[in-house]
Amino acid sequence: DLSVPPARRSEDPSRPADDGSRSALPTPAPVRDHEAMPPAACPADDRPGPPPVTSEPGDGFLNACFLGAHAENNDLFEALLVDALRDHMYWRRNFHPEDPPPIAPLAQQDPEYGAFVARLRRELQLLTARLKRSPPLASPRYMGHMVSDPLLPALLAQMVTTPYNPNNISGDAAPGTIDLELDVGLQLARMFGFPDNEKAPDCAFGHLTSGGTVANYEALRLAVAVKYLPLALREGARATGLDVVLRGRPLVAHDTWSLVNLTPAETLDLLGDCRRGLAEPAVRKAFAEATTAARIETLGWIEFHRRHPELRPPLLLAGRTAHYSWRKAAKLLGLGSASLNLLPTTEMRIDVPALDEALAAAARDQVPVLAVVAILGTTEYGSLDPLPDILRLRDAWTPRGLTFTVHVDAAWGGYLTTLFRAPDGGLRPREDMRREFRYFPSPRVYATFAALARADTVTVDPHKLGYLPYGAGGGFVCRDQRLMALVNEDAPYVFDPASGEETGGYRERFRDLGRFILEGSKPGAAAAGVYVTHRVLPLDAAHFGRLARRSLLATERLYDGLRDLAARLRGRVHLLVPFEPDANVVCVAFNPAGNTSVGALNAYFERVYARLRVRLDRPLQAGEFFGSSTLLRPETLGREERRRILADLGLAGDGARTAEIPDVGLRVLRHALMNPWLMDDVNGIDYIDLYCRYLETLLVEELPRNGAGGPEDSGGRTSPA
Repeated sequence: DLSVPPARRSEDPSRPADDGSRSALPTPAPVRDHEAMPPAACPADDRPGPPPVTSEPGDGFLNACFLGAHAENNDLFEALLVDALRDHMYWRRNFHPEDPPPIAPLAQQDPEYGAFVARLRRELQLLTARLKRSPPLASPRYMGHMVSDPLLPALLAQMVTTPYNPNNISGDAAPGTIDLELDVGLQLARMFGFPDNEKAPDCAFGHLTSGGTVANYEALRLAVAVKYLPLALREGARATGLDVVLRGRPLVAHDTWSLVNLTPAETLDLLGDCRRGLAEPAVRKAFAEATTAARIETLGWIEFHRRHPELRPPLLLAGRTAHYSWRKAAKLLGLGSASLNLLPTTEMRIDVPALDEALAAAARDQVPVLAVVAILGTTEYGSLDPLPDILRLRDAWTPRGLTFTVHVDAAWGGYLTTLFRAPDGGLRPREDMRREFRYFPSPRVYATFAALARADTVTVDPHKLGYLPYGAGGGFVCRDQRLMALVNEDAPYVFDPASGEETGGYRERFRDLGRFILEGSKPGAAAAGVYVTHRVLPLDAAHFGRLARRSLLATERLYDGLRDLAARLRGRVHLLVPFEPDANVVCVAFNPAGNTSVGALNAYFERVYARLRVRLDRPLQAGEFFGSSTLLRPETLGREERRRILADLGLAGDGARTAEIPDVGLRVLRHALMNPWLMDDVNGIDYIDLYCRYLETLLVEELPRNGAGGPEDSGGRTSPA
């Protein structure tokens, strides 16, 4: 039975509870009884024919967004692409047309030329054959990983820009696209509610990265710079006798612990005070040299802590559902994975009391906390960490002498913010949004998205719910662009006028983008694709949010469909959604009735999943639907959650081999619902319903022969009961 504890059910069977304690998709009224329904999947030779062609136009907005599952927009795509590529050819021919062409017309008759073209044609044919093994991302039959068919504007803009080959490392290498990337950063900042007026001193800054992993690296690198710069400024003040007052006392009189617990705003103010106190060029130079020499970026961790023996190594706090890139980031920056304290979770969201306890321990033992990471859409379940509570703890601990930055890893859920954003940039009322959905958004989910504007930094992945091609794999956004001066490789805190820090504006400062970011060379074509897409589809509910809306409606439909499926399978298979989804990722666990072995459950899962995954040993067309999987790890579950899930799956009864549970995770299906046509209203096809019925067939056909699912069972298909 797909259920939750009775206390969490709605008392009103026609509408979910709305008390702020529920998830985005609360369990609705109990499932009605169903008549026996035949499996949906038919043998290959007995499949129904295609539905009749409809004359209904459907959603004109949506129909223009993508190339289409059947390449319905082929003519539009080809016409626009050919026109733009021809324009590129004209551009080449008209650059100093007086120069003679270096490739002579007779070159094409050369035997080596012909051999080269022949090899090129063959390799391209082999490549296209290999690419046809790719997952059918454009089809509504694909509900697997966090990837989809890219948007048409993005494809065209990226392909059109690629022949120009711009490198967005600097304005000199990409004068046509570097500004587009800066504009994209401001577009994303506005989506999150950050200041986006580039004339304002505290305007946000953002840019694109190869992926969310690199964006997370940047957030941690910035957190380190902000945390430890005040100590270097103190050394600069000591070396030059600079008289700077901080919190009513001279900077040089402050102890180490108080300086590593300045807020980012206080650090920026302190930096500004130091600048204003340096009038003499010689003193300015001496201060810059002493400060640079004392920075952790100069000394490295070992020498830095040798000079500050009173300072303990820092911590990075996140929930156990945090992406593995955070372990990589801690290792890459020399912190070590031991510095990453992964805290317990409650229903796949960071446990707030556990976070408060960790902060209290850090304050008591004087352990610096670099940052707290809030996940806005975990990789496995799409769940949202309680960002308002994390920000509340930040505000509560700051006056008690413990500060940290709050980074939101919104790689998955970042673009869902478009649903919450009105065209004027303001936050939409929750009441308006509730009229569009059955469950979404709960008060907790709404408060989480509303709180994004108070975070310090954000990671977002355009290639996920931004529906953009790779190349624009990730994005990093900082709420206050002044903080980026702390990681500039040219160290603008030394007041080099050439940096634009004093004489130039926002554009002048960041046009040499490579000085501020981790990556060097980067594709300007990716920035063009994102920029054009955001211009065609502004990041608000009236435009881009329409894609997110369809995704969430499909999620609600799947959630209800799985509950119906659980009712139909009762007595044969235990099936449940372990956690109510916050957004548009739904996982489902299942176990044969009577089985009490986790090992046998996972063996049963593997047989089912083998028929849902992309496989190289069968034609792609042989797959009915495609999904993905993940592991429900014991360490991410609290004791009560583990007990509930095991009981609902029938694994906690008499004779259950519970010794397996601490060491063996549970395999579950994972569905990232991105395709806008999962519910095809025009053709009258409900792919969600078709999938649930196909899954029912798989679950019945792959039941163990002995019906108990013991570990010795090797599987095998049986006729549906």
